[in-house]
Amino acid sequence: MTPVSNRTVRDDFNDLRAVVHYTKAAHRVGLWESERLLIERFFPDKAAHLIEAGCGAGRVSVALAEDGYQRLHAFDFAEELLAQAQSLALERHVTDRVTLFHADATRLEKCHVIRDTLFDGALFLFNGLMQIPLRRNRRRALRQLAAVCRLGAPLLFTTHDREDSATERVLWRLEAARWAKGKQDPILREFGDRYYEEDGVGRTFMHLPIRSEILADLKATGWKHEFDEMRRRISPEPRKVREFSDECRFWVARRA
Repeated sequence: MTPVSNRTVRDDFNDLRAVVHYTKAAHRVGLWESERLLIERFFPDKAAHLIEAGCGAGRVSVALAEDGYQRLHAFDFAEELLAQAQSLALERHVTDRVTLFHADATRLEKCHVIRDTLFDGALFLFNGLMQIPLRRNRRRALRQLAAVCRLGAPLLFTTHDREDSATERVLWRLEAARWAKGKQDPILREFGDRYYEEDGVGRTFMHLPIRSEILADLKATGWKHEFDEMRRRISPEPRKVREFSDECRFWVARRA
């Protein structure tokens, strides 16, 4: 079987099931309470020039524009999702506040839309960074975001944490034994990877890191760690958010 690649992930996000799923979330779920609290804390200036990576169908960027943020740039590499984000921005009358464009987080240097622009902050929410296959590519995305952010600019993103619960720890010990014997799923590239199918969503790739892995990646890519915490300890979420998303860890780092 062919190992998971960037093309695999892009095709999965362009799949009609995924497009419908994330478009519904953009219209019905909006910002999580935890996201709202952290954005208010680390991005208090609504005139700041912000960039969102992996904006999907516009759930975060359009909500921020509606909330008064005035200078937003947001991109995704899945063309079908981006089209939905553009439609949502038109519907909500915020196209003067958010610029939506097609780009790959690992190749931002090739994007003419933001050439010679330095942003005051960056977001990469709902585990978007962890849906990039291979650690070297995730680090490349972090470097690319660092390159377009001014010194001191905050980066807010989320990951899973495979050491967060006792159940996860047991499951990953079993998975480690499979990798040690060479019996892991051959489409996976690195330990911590998952590729699974959900009803109504389609296929999803996700890398589940441990905390030390992310700390090392931030240090290696021009970011200084400032904050991290599990979502449940930041704010309780309404049912619609819990049904849409699993538990995750929020991270904030500063452009070093």
